[in-house]
Amino acid sequence: MAAASGLGALSVMSAPSSARAQAGEGAPGEIELLVRQVRIADGKPPVDLAISKGRFVAVQSNLAATAPRVIDAQGRAAIPGLLEPHIHLEKALLEQRMPNQSGTLAEAIRITGQLKAQQVREDVLDRSRQVLDMAIRNGVVALRAQPDVDPIQGLIGVETGLALADEYRNALDLQIVAFPQEGILKAPGTLAMMEEALNMGASVVGGCPYNERTWEDTRSHIDECFRLAQKYDRPVDLHADFADDTSDPRFAAAAYIAQKTIDTGYQGRVTLGHMTSLASLMPDQARPVLELLQRADINIVTIPATDTYLGGRKDQANPRRGLTPVAALRKAGVNVTYASNNIRNAFTPFGKVDPLQIGNMLAHIAQLGSPDDQAYVLRMATTNAARAMGIGDRYGLEVGKQADLVILDTPNVANALLDLPPRSWVIKRGKVVLEAKHEEKISK
Repeated sequence: MAAASGLGALSVMSAPSSARAQAGEGAPGEIELLVRQVRIADGKPPVDLAISKGRFVAVQSNLAATAPRVIDAQGRAAIPGLLEPHIHLEKALLEQRMPNQSGTLAEAIRITGQLKAQQVREDVLDRSRQVLDMAIRNGVVALRAQPDVDPIQGLIGVETGLALADEYRNALDLQIVAFPQEGILKAPGTLAMMEEALNMGASVVGGCPYNERTWEDTRSHIDECFRLAQKYDRPVDLHADFADDTSDPRFAAAAYIAQKTIDTGYQGRVTLGHMTSLASLMPDQARPVLELLQRADINIVTIPATDTYLGGRKDQANPRRGLTPVAALRKAGVNVTYASNNIRNAFTPFGKVDPLQIGNMLAHIAQLGSPDDQAYVLRMATTNAARAMGIGDRYGLEVGKQADLVILDTPNVANALLDLPPRSWVIKRGKVVLEAKHEEKISK
């Protein structure tokens, strides 16, 4: 498969010789970890990756160097560390305690409201650790967590999230969003709690504007989120337009958010999750919204597992897929990524924090099957997600970038979504955080 159209197009090639020379590739004492014979682009020879002080200092074939630790990848494929730009840790692994029997969004909200009123710190930490360990096993090196901030749960999700960010700091990066799940105007006291969360260390201003009583309140919710973001100089990440259609304007706020982004000079610093009702618009209706999203440089996070599971429940014929219009957004030049969102709770009874699994699901649902489409889906979980999370400047398999990568037990990058291969090594800032051996024997 040609690298130009296959998944191998994801990865950059060796750095120019001048860049390698500046990196000091030939000084054995400076290289702390050396990965040999790893394939970062299909159709090209394997390369060696030299790592020092948590960054790549050389990316080239047959590197003449030594290191205290050497990994022989034996031609296995490597990709940049996988990312989860939208996940709810403190609500994970609750499905068995109170299952969602109807599978509807309304019951999911009701059940979750009851359960989160009973949150206990140690239980939240235990379940969150299980999720983070799943993430590490699957090659995830950074997550953006969305803990609820509201009068029901208080700040337990933020407090435990910040504690876990410190506990797991050597294995992954954890961004914490101050997320007002119950609304802001509808839940008095939430705005003050969001400010407290930001002062505690939450790094992103969240929002859930559709969970207000009126369209006017939805607009006010958005305005308050941007006000907070400007006050604390934080990016914005909103749950938006999570519905099957746009008959209710609270679920058709994308254009308002995009214009607000432009007006406040926040281009590139706003992310919208879900965005399912956008798919209900006819092409001529959607076009101006897509163009505005592109002008505002807004990032979109589609949530295929949750949204297809909950979406279209009332449709008696031709049930909708309940999915963000990924192809249309891509064509419009909008940055799109995807995430797991919920793990085994009332909103999503499945999941194991595996972006490759979710990407495979997305490729099926969104009909993204060509080699070029599959390459795009893999970029969604890597470079696109890095851009949405604000870490694109230090991300990727290039000299000078942070040494976050996953070595897959498969010989081709193009097999990542096809094989869903075991993760043989996961490396975070030059440190091996996971090493796994996969053996199998077929007897005939």
